[in-house]
Amino acid sequence: MSETPDPSHRRLQRDGFCLLPDAVDSDWIRRLQDVCSQTFAGDTTSVRARSSRGHVYAARNLIATIPEVSTVWRCLPLVSFLRGELGAKLGLVRALFFDKPPERTWHLPWHKDTAIAVRDNQLASQHFSRPTVKAGVPHLIASDEVLRRMLTLRIHLDDANDENGPLRVIPGSHVSSESEGVGVAGEVIIHARAGDVLAMRPLISHASGSSVEGTQRHRRILHLEFAASESLPDGVRWHDFVGV
Repeated sequence: MSETPDPSHRRLQRDGFCLLPDAVDSDWIRRLQDVCSQTFAGDTTSVRARSSRGHVYAARNLIATIPEVSTVWRCLPLVSFLRGELGAKLGLVRALFFDKPPERTWHLPWHKDTAIAVRDNQLASQHFSRPTVKAGVPHLIASDEVLRRMLTLRIHLDDANDENGPLRVIPGSHVSSESEGVGVAGEVIIHARAGDVLAMRPLISHASGSSVEGTQRHRRILHLEFAASESLPDGVRWHDFVGV
C-alpha cells in the first residue's frame, strides 16, 4: 500500500504555498532575531536598505554575512520537507531579510519572484534574460522551467497578522509566469506566528499591504530560496549554493 501524501505537500502542489506551523523552535527564532540585529547595527554597506531613522527594512546576500542562514533550515522538519519537494541534491541559493519597522512601513504590489542570483549574467542562453546587478551581485530572470525546480521558505521571526502587513498570495498562480490562479478575489492572507514557516513556489503571485498606523509590531522575515540542483542550463552558475 502506498503512503498517504502529507497534507502540506498536497497543498503546496495544488495552491503553490503551505504553512508549516512551529517549524523553527523559539531558541532559533531568538538567535536569528539577535544575529540579524547585531549584524545590521554595525553594517552600513549597500546590501542593506535603511529608512531615514536607520531601520533596516531589507537586506540581501545574507549567505555571505550571516552563517546561521545556512544552518537553520537543516532542522529535521524543514530539511525533510525540502527533500520531499526538491530531492536529495537540493541547496540554498539565496537569502534575504525583510522587515516592516513600526512607523516606517511599506507595501508590495502583486508580483512573482523570477530573478535568481548568479556568478555571471552575461552568458548567452534561452533560459535566462534581463541581466541586472542587485547589491553588487549579478542576477538574471529565470525561465519557468528553472523556477519550477525552486522553493522558498519564509521563516517568520515575528507574529504576522492584519496589524503588520502580512503577505497575501493567490492560490494556483504558481503554475507558470502567466498564470493568474484563482484571481485576486481569491487571495489568501498569511497569518502566522513566530517560528511558523511559509513554503511557496517562486511563481506564485504575492503582495503585502502596509502595517496599520500606530502599530508597534515589526514584521521580520528570513526569506530563503532553494534549488533542486547545483546545475543550471547553458553554463550559468548560482552565485551561491549551500548543499544539504
